[in-house]
Amino acid sequence: MTHSAPSTPTPLPNDLRPHLTPPAQAWLDQALTEATQGITPTTELHLAEAARRCGPPHADTARILILQAAHPTPTDLTRVYHRGTADERRAVLHALPHLVPGPEALPLVEDALRTNDTRLLTAALGPYAARHLSAHLWRHAILKCLFTGVPVSGVAQLAARAHGDAELARMLIDFAAERTAAGRPVPEDLHHVLALTDPEAAPPHPVHEDGVPHGKES
Repeated sequence: MTHSAPSTPTPLPNDLRPHLTPPAQAWLDQALTEATQGITPTTELHLAEAARRCGPPHADTARILILQAAHPTPTDLTRVYHRGTADERRAVLHALPHLVPGPEALPLVEDALRTNDTRLLTAALGPYAARHLSAHLWRHAILKCLFTGVPVSGVAQLAARAHGDAELARMLIDFAAERTAAGRPVPEDLHHVLALTDPEAAPPHPVHEDGVPHGKES
């Protein structure tokens, strides 16, 4: 079963451009032009050197833009993901909702959820996972966030997927009991997620596909 979720719009080149030096702008323009040929060795090189060329704060956006320009298939993305560094893998995960409409890329999300890299975990639980990840795997991903200290505020569509989820509530209560019995603190985020599972709570506001909610969030 899949779940609808919006994708967060990726900044366009003009949004990124004011933050780049002239040499970085020229490099990105060339990288985007060359990426239109698909995922080639040159494209993979550009993905690898994005941080050096554009600066670490802008590397994720640059990589996502390059991937979008390349129009990769799920097979292409799988190759880039497994060949890439953690930073490149994170960019692939962020790009999934823009590039893959169906569940074909779920193995990449599942691979990231098996790691202990908190940045990969955060990237894996974006709009693509919200839309396609099974309830079983999604619940365990939420528990892993609590266990590893990944803030659940970064989980896409958390309120919508947690609402009325009795099984998730049971898992959270068991996890809290285990932590308490072991003399360990219960993460504050656990109480937040548990409150979201209450079927009597007001359901979350419906969300447009562009990510804009209907009405004001409370």
